[in-house]
Amino acid sequence: MFFKSSFLLVISIVASVSALTTPHVPRNHHHRAIAQRAASPNTPHIPPITIRKRADGKRCKARPVSSSPLQPRPTTTPAPPKPSPTPPPEPKPTTEKAPATTKAPSSGGSGGSGPSFMIGTQTGQGTFYDTGLGACGIVNKDTDYIAAVSHLLFDRFPDYDGANPNNNPICGRKVRVTYEGKSITVAITDRCEGCAVTDLDFSPSAFSALAAFSVGRISNMKWIWI
Repeated sequence: MFFKSSFLLVISIVASVSALTTPHVPRNHHHRAIAQRAASPNTPHIPPITIRKRADGKRCKARPVSSSPLQPRPTTTPAPPKPSPTPPPEPKPTTEKAPATTKAPSSGGSGGSGPSFMIGTQTGQGTFYDTGLGACGIVNKDTDYIAAVSHLLFDRFPDYDGANPNNNPICGRKVRVTYEGKSITVAITDRCEGCAVTDLDFSPSAFSALAAFSVGRISNMKWIWI
């Protein structure tokens, strides 16, 4: 009886050991299968990518070389410059000679040529003034028989250049004056601004020989060059 129980115990132990060891092979094999699948994964199927050609692929093509020879550029010959018109010669200035002046006649008369105040008998008014240094550069006294002629006559006297009045040819010239039957001779030594062209402005002594001072101004006085 004891022997039988011991035999059954041994058999049960062997069966247990066999049961524990026998399934190990299939599990180990299963692990190796999993390891193989993990080591070599299946590559997914990827369809090939088709590269599209660019529509403007012709843009990068080299330009065709023209076989025709280069045409030479036309050369233009510059037109000769037009001759500039020659300006007409400037007219030379013509200088007109001043007409020769006739010297004043030494005595009155109807003949001769020149300004009217130089010919024949002149008629004008007579006045008097306080004498002194005159336009001819002569210092006069009231007792001198002198007179001043109009500036119109003094400045236009023949041969006077208008520069220096002291050099006027009229200076020292004498005239004979007549008024109401009285006559005197006076020398021209001055210039009168307020006188008309044939008027005379006398020194006090010369005027008093013709009229009273109270008259002041005499008219219709006659005089000639001598």
